[in-house]
Amino acid sequence: MTMDNSKIKILVVDDEQGLCAGLQEGLRREGYQVDAANDAESALRIAEKNLYNLVISDVKMPGQGGLELLAQIRERNPETLFILMTAFSTVEKAVEAMRLGAYDYLPKPVDLKRLRILVQKALEFQAVKVENHELRSRLQKRAEPNLLVGGSEAMRTVIRLIEEVAQSDVTILIEGESGTGKEIAARLIHGQSRRRDQPFISVNCAAFAEQLLEAELFGHVKGAFTGAAAQKPGRFQLADGGTLFLDEIGDLSAKGQGDLLRVLEDGAFRMVGGSDLIRVDVRIIAATNKKLPDAVAGGTFREDLFYRLNVVPVVMPPLRDRAEDIPLLIERFFDRFGATHKRGRKRMSPAALQLCQRYPWPGNVRQLRNVVERLVVTCREPVVEVAALPDFLQEFDGSLVTFTVRPGMPLAEVEKLLIRQTLMHVTSNRAEAAKALGISRRALQYKLKQYGLLETTEAAAKPA
Repeated sequence: MTMDNSKIKILVVDDEQGLCAGLQEGLRREGYQVDAANDAESALRIAEKNLYNLVISDVKMPGQGGLELLAQIRERNPETLFILMTAFSTVEKAVEAMRLGAYDYLPKPVDLKRLRILVQKALEFQAVKVENHELRSRLQKRAEPNLLVGGSEAMRTVIRLIEEVAQSDVTILIEGESGTGKEIAARLIHGQSRRRDQPFISVNCAAFAEQLLEAELFGHVKGAFTGAAAQKPGRFQLADGGTLFLDEIGDLSAKGQGDLLRVLEDGAFRMVGGSDLIRVDVRIIAATNKKLPDAVAGGTFREDLFYRLNVVPVVMPPLRDRAEDIPLLIERFFDRFGATHKRGRKRMSPAALQLCQRYPWPGNVRQLRNVVERLVVTCREPVVEVAALPDFLQEFDGSLVTFTVRPGMPLAEVEKLLIRQTLMHVTSNRAEAAKALGISRRALQYKLKQYGLLETTEAAAKPA
């Protein structure tokens, strides 16, 4: 199993400064990001600001020892693995360390070669358990600000509903436009549930071809198909005891819908190529940006699966319906990206803030997030004025008066002008423009060609 060592963060804790520095340097040579502390108190302060894949700690130190440190860090971040070192190696200590959740135990004096091998095995174990990209996602999401904030009635309704259903195991369907924060809502539900210390595993149902999704969800045995060189657990197994988040459920194929329905009804499945029946304890949260009742009526989504998923619907409001929350969201993003990019604290001028509140944000919170991050990096002034905002925002108010419809104007001409103004003054992203216009991206592309607008909007159009 290969992994990018430069993405792995390790904390070394030992009161022997020479040993601590030596282990830090030895692991850095392997490509890891390695921090160091000489006592448990310092290690805790560092761990409050950073999320580590692995902590390597001495057991016996002045003040708090390694076992106490293990318990406190893993209480905050259950994903973090521990390797403990001691010159007083006993069976009792080893048993106690394993009981508290240590991955392994290493006697002193430390053999650096043996430590490197143990670190590699620990990280491979971690990657297999949660999948490496899932682990990185969880570590990152824990550091993200809570974006489900604000005083709007729309968001208060969502928060109240989440608080009501989080503690139960009821299946939830989160609906909403792209960029409204559906996965954030799913993670918030998981974080407030009794399963919060267990895995949160997500899968994008639109990201896998039909023939691969079954193996992704249910796993496969060795030799199940060409390229299956080893047995691999599926997302259901990885989520055992926790929550499985099925994103873009509306894009699930007919076969995938049938496979999922059987698992929801029977509570069991077989790995691809396997014969053993596997049962797991998983809470299902699904999400979609499609209107599933319309898909059911159109015959593209199974009615029985829809009712299985739609036990409790949670509807995420678009940003245009919660404009009063935009100032707080912008403040959160300024704090987040100011720290990430090591830039000074910024705020928006009243005029810039009002313009952001008037804009309809077809890409919702995700689009706002990207704009604020861009401003953090590109704007040198502490106060962001209107002139520093992206062109599509600056031109937005003007665009409200540049589109005039005259009685008797051909409908084709009206459509042409509307499409052009949307791309030039609302959003240059064609996928977002199509969504704002209520048509598919393919239909928009056809109309651009039909009306000779491809070259006219080329400068404004950006890849989606």
